[in-house]
Amino acid sequence: MADNPYRPGAAHAPPYLAGRDAERREFSRLLKQTQVLENLVLTGIRGVGKTVLMREELRKEAIKNDWFWVTSDISEAVSISEEHLVTRLLTDLNTLSGDWEYTVGERHPLGFTDHPERRVIHFNYETMQVLFEHQPGLVADKLKRILLIAWDLMQQHRPNQKGIVFAWDEAQNLADRDKDKQYPLSLLLDVFSSLQSQGVPFMLLLTGLPPLFPKLVASRTFAERMFRVLALGNLSRDESRAAIINPLEKEPKHLKDAFVRFDGPIYGLTKGYPYFIQFWCRELYDYLTSASPQVDEQGEDLPHRISRKLDMDFFDGRWAQLTDRQRDLLSVIARLKNSAGEFTVQEIVETSKSTEQAFSNSHANQMLTALFNKGMVFKNRHGKYSLAVPLLDEYIRRRMGFAD
Repeated sequence: MADNPYRPGAAHAPPYLAGRDAERREFSRLLKQTQVLENLVLTGIRGVGKTVLMREELRKEAIKNDWFWVTSDISEAVSISEEHLVTRLLTDLNTLSGDWEYTVGERHPLGFTDHPERRVIHFNYETMQVLFEHQPGLVADKLKRILLIAWDLMQQHRPNQKGIVFAWDEAQNLADRDKDKQYPLSLLLDVFSSLQSQGVPFMLLLTGLPPLFPKLVASRTFAERMFRVLALGNLSRDESRAAIINPLEKEPKHLKDAFVRFDGPIYGLTKGYPYFIQFWCRELYDYLTSASPQVDEQGEDLPHRISRKLDMDFFDGRWAQLTDRQRDLLSVIARLKNSAGEFTVQEIVETSKSTEQAFSNSHANQMLTALFNKGMVFKNRHGKYSLAVPLLDEYIRRRMGFAD
């Protein structure tokens, strides 16, 4: 049996990455800056392909344009303290600078000679840590100095490279901690803004969920001018068709023809959401390559069967974690005309009056906060909300038995 070419797993690169041409072009434009005035925020709900786009396509674009590339996944631990953020940065930088030679001083040998001995060591993590501790000033002053030294050494050892892209995934985990008087997010923005104003070509590429950019602006208002924000959405009709059909280039013609026949239903059921396309196509591929020849006779029931499996594998577990009252609120949201977009508390309250699940403003706000903490909704800077789980409104309507 041939390997299934579709990969719906988290951050798994599909054999063909459809769409995202505009994002590639915009990042290519940023890489041509002679002085970094704009960094990049790549945002979107889970499963739209942020991580794959960053690690596969944008990395290649950076390397092709003679930029160094360092990358990490940002965990909540990075935001525990400013020192943790420094550790993350220096660890990432070490992947590039570990073999760069750094002169730490000169020592005159005993005897009659005018030729001092140079003391040269590698600019690795241990060296950077020692230098960091011996710099004067606050954490930001120390970190700036280390990164300035790194830039000087980079010009000596890699003069053909234009700069460094620090690409951080799951960056929505970055946060300041007022209670602990720790401000790692502010530190990051202050340091990079300062370095870039001095002409140091170190660029930030932050990838994360929709709350990321509001968090950046809340931390430092100048972040609004510091970043270019690209929000990834669903694929277009043509892009979805390419994601469905193109991976079958080396497959038998009858298999391609079967996928062409299901192309419309797949798009209709997934709305171009990349993860769902991969899930749906993987299930269809397994069915078509293992079923008996009566595919055409049984094919009519396939959309329902695969959709039900998607409900069980993707939605049911999330729904089971909610309280009855939280489900009631989401059921009201699913009735909104703009349930797939942004909505307000007032819209929820007004719609709930015509149902058996009436909510007051204060109660709806409390419930939305709880749903935000469970990763079911997002809140933007303007006080509007949106569902954090793709096509959740359609799942709820199917489950609750009311029409679109």
